[in-house]
Amino acid sequence: MGQHRTPGVSANGLVLTHVWAVILCGVWARSGPYQFFCGQPKLNTRIVGGQVAPVGSWPWQVSLQTSGSHFCGGSLINSQWVLTAAHCFPTSTPTGLTVNLGRQSLRGSNPNAVSRTVTQIIKHPNYNSGTNDNDICLLRLSSPVTFNNYISPVCLAASDSIFYSGVNSWVTGWGDIGSGGGKQTASPKQCNCNYGVGRITDNMICAGLSAGGKDSCQGDSGGPMVSKQIGRWIQAGIVSFREGCARPNLPGVYTRVSKYQTWITSQITSNRPVISVL
Repeated sequence: MGQHRTPGVSANGLVLTHVWAVILCGVWARSGPYQFFCGQPKLNTRIVGGQVAPVGSWPWQVSLQTSGSHFCGGSLINSQWVLTAAHCFPTSTPTGLTVNLGRQSLRGSNPNAVSRTVTQIIKHPNYNSGTNDNDICLLRLSSPVTFNNYISPVCLAASDSIFYSGVNSWVTGWGDIGSGGGKQTASPKQCNCNYGVGRITDNMICAGLSAGGKDSCQGDSGGPMVSKQIGRWIQAGIVSFREGCARPNLPGVYTRVSKYQTWITSQITSNRPVISVL
């Protein structure tokens, strides 16, 4: 189903990767009436980068699967919609696609897990598979899910969001994790230079370590990049592409969520709106 489907995913548990956002600066917009539910895990958990995350740490994280195999991640944004990357879907046919929520691991017992089939795949109309610009997609679940300690939505960065360079950001998923050292951030100009002038657009965020190190990898595509603001976890990016995994001077590239608030809202017909916060 997805371009980045690989056998190298971590089946042992949801893994957290700490990255440094390269082009972050910002303000978060006001929330809708359902702000209480978003970006606030109910369980008391400790964040440890590059290690298996405690159960319930990231209740918005989902696993997209076909025939029981994980191929991409995603994030729950309200009770019936999931946000992910367009490159995960070569077609817009949802046959055989399931969304798994509340899972800690891809194998073994997951007592808090639920699954839904997908009734609709909506890729951004301007998605470019050659450049990965506008790499964003919405999935409509077959029926709403009930929020609990293990399943709840993330807040989304609002349309006027910008963030300051060096903000700590986190990526979750079941993909391979690169290793290395250094904690230096690259400027947007440098990121564009390293990838090729014009490759990094205003619809993208570069995040990672310039010397290499922890980064999103194969199997993480479509998953959320989040940062904590005013006590809530807010999704600023969607795992989109990278050259290799955690390579020096080539940070991961993420779809900039704030650019798509209007599009997301226009596509969702559920009675529960997308949530963004100040």
